[in-house]
Amino acid sequence: MRIITISRQFGSGGRELGKRLAERLGWDYYDKEIIDTLAEKDGLVPDYVKSALSNHGWHNVQLTYRNSFSHLLYDPGMSTQLLIREREILCEIAALGNDCVIIGRDADVILEDLHPFRVYVCAEMQARLARCMRFEQNRPEAERLTEKQVLRNIRRIDRNRANTREILTGKTHGDGSAFELTVNTTGWNIKQLSKALSDFALAWFEA
Repeated sequence: MRIITISRQFGSGGRELGKRLAERLGWDYYDKEIIDTLAEKDGLVPDYVKSALSNHGWHNVQLTYRNSFSHLLYDPGMSTQLLIREREILCEIAALGNDCVIIGRDADVILEDLHPFRVYVCAEMQARLARCMRFEQNRPEAERLTEKQVLRNIRRIDRNRANTREILTGKTHGDGSAFELTVNTTGWNIKQLSKALSDFALAWFEA
C-alpha cells in the first residue's frame, strides 16, 4: 500500500494538486469534506465506513473552497470526540489497503507507521491571495468576500492549522524536516506540477 499525504498552506493549491495527482496515478483520493462528513456521522461503525470509503467515485467530488473558510475542523474548540473519530476514519482508510492520496487532517502524523510519502505545499502570500480571489470571482457578487476578508481568513486558518500541528507533533506547521518533499506552487501550473510530483513520488516508493 502506498500513501501520499498532502499538508498545505491555505490557498497554495495543495488540494487541487493532490486531486490531480490522485487522478494521474489512478489512486483513491480523500479530502477534508469526505473525511469530515464520515467522522461527523452519529453511530459510526466500521462496516459503514468501509462501504463508504471503498467507493472509488471520490475522484468526482467537487473541490469546495468556500466551505474551507467556515469549517470548524481546525477550530481550536473542536471536540475531542470528533478528533477521535477523524483518527478512526484515517485508520479505516489505511485498513482498505488501497493506494491513496490524503489531503490534510494531519494524516502524515496519524499514519506515520505506514511510512507515507509526505508532501508539504506552500506558496507566496500574494499567490495564495490571488488564487482565493479567483475563486471569489466565480461566486455571486453579493456573496463575494473582499480581499481584506480573504486575507484575514487565510491567516486565521494558517494559525489554527499551525496550532493543531504543534499539539500533535511538537513541530511548527512549516518545519520541513517532517516531510519528504516541500513544494512551492508559486508560478507553477498545477496540472504540470502534478506530473512532476507523481514521477518523484513513484521514484521514492521504488527506492
